Amino acid sequence: MKLRVFNILKSTKVEGPGNRYCIWVQGCSRHCKGCQAAHTWPHDGGVLLNVNDIITDIKNQQEIEGVTFLGGEPFEQAEALGVLAKAVQGIGLSVVCFTGGYLEGLRKEEKNKILLDNIDLLIDGPFEIDKLDYSRPWCGSSNQRYHFFTNRYNEDIFTKYQNKVEINISKNGQIFMNGMGNFDKILHQIDLTSML
Repeated sequence: MKLRVFNILKSTKVEGPGNRYCIWVQGCSRHCKGCQAAHTWPHDGGVLLNVNDIITDIKNQQEIEGVTFLGGEPFEQAEALGVLAKAVQGIGLSVVCFTGGYLEGLRKEEKNKILLDNIDLLIDGPFEIDKLDYSRPWCGSSNQRYHFFTNRYNEDIFTKYQNKVEINISKNGQIFMNGMGNFDKILHQIDLTSML
């Protein structure tokens, strides 16, 4: 089984609780106004990866608490992510998933069942620019909701974590910023050339 992926970051502390392996899926039909990840929208972009190869890579990581799915829209590839999420929980790691849909609608589609059954924390709801709100961890607008599907996480996250941003610079000078915050404002406030 294949998964179309925009990017994988094997260690990050800003995309959910603890140190996480993050998978940005490629492809999203929602096109939320003001989305910071519009580059993940095209369904023909990214690369196709074998789900079993991703599982093997996750198993080889050291000191990660879990895996985060974001995008793009994870539920547009629910079958492949369902297999991946089940394997991730099977090795004792947590699964956090972001979606622009709402849980009530996701539950109506049979293809989403395995993925929904293997998520510890789901953050749902489209990004709504007129409800911009960075006060809660990992959310960008006030309409987005947290669903704790297991006892692994609970409302303690609201006091334990806050939104942060990471900036990664590859060996070839490509900049990749992730996390939650006003990326445009951050880029205007820092001199990235001093980091190279």
